[in-house]
Amino acid sequence: MKHTIFKGIGTAMITPMTEKGVDYDSYAGLIQMQLDAGIDALIVCATTGEAPTLTDEEHIETIRFAVNEVKGRVPVIAGTGSNYTEHGIELSRKAEKVGADGILCVTPYYNKCTQQGLVVSFRKIADSVGIPMIVYNVPSRTGMDIKPDTYAALADHDRIVGIKEANGNISSVVETMAKCGDRLDLYSGNDDQIVPLMSMGGVGCISVLSNILPRETKKITELFFSGDVAGAAALQCRYKPLIDALFCETNPIPVKAACAAMGLCKDYLRLPLTPMEQANRDKLLRLMEKEGLNV
Repeated sequence: MKHTIFKGIGTAMITPMTEKGVDYDSYAGLIQMQLDAGIDALIVCATTGEAPTLTDEEHIETIRFAVNEVKGRVPVIAGTGSNYTEHGIELSRKAEKVGADGILCVTPYYNKCTQQGLVVSFRKIADSVGIPMIVYNVPSRTGMDIKPDTYAALADHDRIVGIKEANGNISSVVETMAKCGDRLDLYSGNDDQIVPLMSMGGVGCISVLSNILPRETKKITELFFSGDVAGAAALQCRYKPLIDALFCETNPIPVKAACAAMGLCKDYLRLPLTPMEQANRDKLLRLMEKEGLNV
């Protein structure tokens, strides 16, 4: 079995911003909130972190800031994927240089390739660094879907250690796990499928929900690992309405609105993302209040 970067819940961190740039004061508070809750890892500058709208300088500085704030207490995994492989290599090398413990690489978007192209691209990025990689499959956003045979080919690489799976296809996950076994760690990329994917051998989730409920989201995995599958499933079901509300508009629009309502950051997004529509915001806030969040 390869090295497991983390087991449990890794928070896909938002990137707090203002009109002037990344709001590092708020970011420090968000990171400390996660650490205080006992979160298992932080994933920075990925989809939830609005990476496509960050300049390369902001991207690397935000990773550096997170690494310096965390001080080795949990792994910091940097989003470094790109639709241009050489750009992904450049970001990955710089992320490693500033101290990231691993990288998260999404499939190429818009500039779609074949499954063979995925294998060649991911291997080339993994060859360029000395830290482990998690590959990220989210076809609803990229138009690309990593197939089980492709995962099996990627599993042969020593530094490709995990999958963030957000294709929503349980049958495909079953086939992937049958072909890869313990050669790739499986993380749910969907908060509403934490327990289902763990039942297939998954080791946790890269979560959006944990931005606002880190301790409670982690409890789902803790119950599962302790053998209380029914308890884990009950929490999964309890938080389903809130999870749905966090994804009723394009991520991270709702979760940034939620964090702003909690006083954790400003509700500022970079275009083309725009603030949450009022009817959806009202529903989200009602569900947050129901879970005892201070909004």
